[in-house]
Amino acid sequence: MHLSQLAAASLIASASLPQVSSFALSRSNFISQISLLSFAAQRSNASNTECNASSTDKEATPPLSQMYDAQYPGTAVQRLKAVHERVKVIAADGTLNGPWEEARRRILWAGGLRDLPDAAPGAGYTGHSFNDWNHVDLTTMNDEIADNQNDGSVKGIAVGNRLGNGIRVASLPELGSGGSWSTCAMGCNQDPPNDVAHIQFRSRIAFKLVWVPNEQYDTFVLVDDDGKLLAKGKPSDGPDALPHLRERMMNFKIMEGSKYASVAEQIAKET
Repeated sequence: MHLSQLAAASLIASASLPQVSSFALSRSNFISQISLLSFAAQRSNASNTECNASSTDKEATPPLSQMYDAQYPGTAVQRLKAVHERVKVIAADGTLNGPWEEARRRILWAGGLRDLPDAAPGAGYTGHSFNDWNHVDLTTMNDEIADNQNDGSVKGIAVGNRLGNGIRVASLPELGSGGSWSTCAMGCNQDPPNDVAHIQFRSRIAFKLVWVPNEQYDTFVLVDDDGKLLAKGKPSDGPDALPHLRERMMNFKIMEGSKYASVAEQIAKET
């Protein structure tokens, strides 16, 4: 029986005694029982507070289904979600329609990557990221996957393809565990995709940059792993400031016919 119930039962028993013996309950005993009731109430409140705190802590920890991707277990799921939140920011703040280099730096930031144009290749260099036809997949991979190598399964990519050190140097830590990298998109037009993200790192992409096949290839979209539109931009400094036209055309060519090209194709039809 709970302490408060015991105290209450004692008081009831005392109250039911004959009138002649009502003084048998001394003043000190009465005060003791009142103190017992107060103590029990305080303990009950404390217990409730502790239970509530425990419940909140459990809710703060995402369920396993939100932390693990069964199809692509190399995905740093929470980091991917954080990237998507940042993409919402750059989709709304207008920077993707500003000068290309500024837009590119914002894309790096959204993807959880540092802008390191002067670093050595393999040591965090990101000057090539989103600046050619191929390095346009923003991939978020778990820490233990970052050192994975290409065993030859990703066609057209060097066997080995050691990226782990560069990933650790260039990844912004505030987006959560795991790392980010601008991996090669070659092979993404297959179903399922046969590119570096999905094969070497066994990871989904957070987003992919695709150039729209309009007359000047001067507009780009960011799409997620399902090919859904996340953001769109048309840099203000014009085609001459963008990666070379051949790069932009080749970028769309390797996507053509896949889910990743659908949004870009639709925009091109409407312009």
